[in-house]
Amino acid sequence: MEKSYSESYKEAGVDITAGYKAVELMKKHVARTMPQGKADIGGFGGLFPLDVAGMKQPVLVSGTDGVGTKIKLAFLMDKHDTVGIDCVAMCVNDIICCGAKPIVFLDYIACGRNFPEKIASIVGGVAEGCVRAGCALVGGETAEHPGLMPEEEYDLAGFAVGVVDAEKVIDNTKMKAGDVMLALPSSGVHSNGFSLVRKVFDVEHCDLLAPVEELGGKGLGEVLLTPTKIYVKPVLALLKEVEVKGISHITGGGFYENMPRSIPKGLGVKIRKEDVKVLPIFSLIQKRGNVSEHDMFNTFNMGVGMSIVVAKEDAEKAISVLHANGEEAYVLGEIVNSGDGVILC
Repeated sequence: MEKSYSESYKEAGVDITAGYKAVELMKKHVARTMPQGKADIGGFGGLFPLDVAGMKQPVLVSGTDGVGTKIKLAFLMDKHDTVGIDCVAMCVNDIICCGAKPIVFLDYIACGRNFPEKIASIVGGVAEGCVRAGCALVGGETAEHPGLMPEEEYDLAGFAVGVVDAEKVIDNTKMKAGDVMLALPSSGVHSNGFSLVRKVFDVEHCDLLAPVEELGGKGLGEVLLTPTKIYVKPVLALLKEVEVKGISHITGGGFYENMPRSIPKGLGVKIRKEDVKVLPIFSLIQKRGNVSEHDMFNTFNMGVGMSIVVAKEDAEKAISVLHANGEEAYVLGEIVNSGDGVILC
């Protein structure tokens, strides 16, 4: 590519050589996600061998998402190595809900100007997310958009593909009243509700580094930028040991919108509010923003990043397996004969 250079294109705001440098800088990150440890990027398509050994009817499962306005915090903090984890998490946590193991991931970064070191930092976060999810970063795209967005800003989205045997797809058909819903704790706000978060704290004009007593002395910016937890490996471990009847990834829409997705019609889940292990950041948001309790549970994960439904007799074993895989899971609620979705009492 030594001859690939356009002075005219650069004068228009696009430096293609910066793109080449960014690719070179990100190769070490991409290599971490590859089974063979080689960053085979730069072609027109990402290749990855599909291992379906032992599967009777392999089914591909795909998911796509972005990081949303949480990226604004990355701009304000000038910290760009964690939002990539969020991007991966938002995709792979979705596809694990039907029992699929993520196998490949691709990212898309649109930026006002390509600063190679910044782009490489973002991709470093994506690679870390892929390592945590056990999937390969097989490709992506960085698009420089001068005039469309400020030079210092960017947006980030991703796309994941997983695979599951058709007979092992989690489809909630075996769920019944008396089953137990377990909670997998979140690491914080994750990547949803940030338009409200930004309004509550007026993040553009507050000191994001100042210690906050309610947050254990941590700065608001640090807590808000905490990356979304990736639940893939603990859930895959659980699926080998216990029959799982339903999984929900708690994202935008909170409890009221997400949990019913994994529950069949005619059933609901009864949750006692005192059983929800609410993280301090949510109490602070509610207090500072004077946000109603209903809106808190209808916007945020409230400390529950994922919910899993198992038979009552399997609950103790499921919690034990999850604990052994680093998840402090606990009983959150009970499936009941009610078509009202989530019943908080």
